[in-house]
Amino acid sequence: MDSHRPLDLGDVRATLQARGIDVLRVLYSDVLGITRSKDMLVSQMERALGHGPTFCQGVWVTTTGGDVLDGHGSVSDGLPDLVTQIVPSMIRDIPWEPGVAYVVADVFEPDGSAHPTAPRSVLQRVIDGYTELGLTPVTGPELEYYVMERRDGVWERTFDHKGLVYTTGAMVDPHGYFLHTLRMCDKLDIGAFAGNHEFCPSQYEINLWHADAMLSADRTFIFKTAVKDITARQGFLASFMGKPFNDEGGSGFHVHFSVERDGDNVMADASGELTPTALSMIAGILEHAPALSALTNPTVNAFKRLGPDTLAPYRINWGFDNRSTMVRIPPERGKGTRLELRIGDGAANPYVISAAVLAAALDGIQRGLTPPDALEGWTYEDPAAEVLPMSLADALAALDADDVLRGMLGKTFVDTFVTMKADEIRRYSEAAADPSTREVTDWEVQEYLLHY
Repeated sequence: MDSHRPLDLGDVRATLQARGIDVLRVLYSDVLGITRSKDMLVSQMERALGHGPTFCQGVWVTTTGGDVLDGHGSVSDGLPDLVTQIVPSMIRDIPWEPGVAYVVADVFEPDGSAHPTAPRSVLQRVIDGYTELGLTPVTGPELEYYVMERRDGVWERTFDHKGLVYTTGAMVDPHGYFLHTLRMCDKLDIGAFAGNHEFCPSQYEINLWHADAMLSADRTFIFKTAVKDITARQGFLASFMGKPFNDEGGSGFHVHFSVERDGDNVMADASGELTPTALSMIAGILEHAPALSALTNPTVNAFKRLGPDTLAPYRINWGFDNRSTMVRIPPERGKGTRLELRIGDGAANPYVISAAVLAAALDGIQRGLTPPDALEGWTYEDPAAEVLPMSLADALAALDADDVLRGMLGKTFVDTFVTMKADEIRRYSEAAADPSTREVTDWEVQEYLLHY
């Protein structure tokens, strides 16, 4: 990634003012995936944004409970500044808040170098590895989320009609919040193209087009930020928390992933067979699956969504158009050839989940790995594949021991992530009557519901 350089902001300011934008909402993701931001006056753009804005580096190690931890290298003594720089191509006018626009920001050290803890920098580092091979990674997200309303001090689903998966209209959108959100996402220009009610009552999905990995992650980051904001303005709560309810299923974050060379998909040959590149990508993801699971399922709660017969992964396996596997190969071929990683939790950081999946696949390509045979049928009880980690603690241990992923994502980032999540496990264990329970606890709801 290029070092931080002052931008020529005069033209950006003039363009924004011509559109009636007087406030720029500068967004970046922390390690947890929480949106951090600052509202900047466009009239002061050259002075305010020429070398910033700056934020305290303690944000990298600030927990959802408000504690600031020892970051193991991500934060220097004295809590110095981090420096942000807007990405002008990621300015998006906010249609529900006239005069305000979102913009994604990169994050740098005070000396101008890319910050090793910044999730966007971590993703760029992995993308650069593909560039060296002449490849372009392309990703597309699928995210589910619940909409809730507060009743007697408790956040509950807005309705409880079951069996309404893949439906639309008043039965599944009684207040019109979903259709309004879909329209706002369209106007926000983040690649939204469709949506529907999902499997569980008051659960929804909005689909975004695939794009180059960084653009896709930027769009997804804005999408999650926007959905929560739009819904809150309507008096409801949107949450991407993986499993907020004991009596219903969880919300996933599936990643569709392909690679191109000079604009051509290189994952299938003319006959429709997967290429060695595609097979190596699958093999890399399977080899690193235990460590990956910590980054794709980054909360204590996320692992309560996984298990046998859940339509979420349980074993480290793959298959053709098989939704019981961890890696599914959809039936499309040609430019549509891709793999779908189904393990991700709704709470996952868009930059981190993308970086982790791309890194594992890149290792497979670089080493020419070969996957085991694709599995068929209902694979949950098939002993041909190992079971995924079923707790955040086990997944963190796997991540800590995976020297390849640590190297590709960066030691500073991984150490910071492990530190944050180890503290989360400690607080959960102290609060839960039975830390090994598969039931969703009050602590989890308090910890995750509003933040994710």
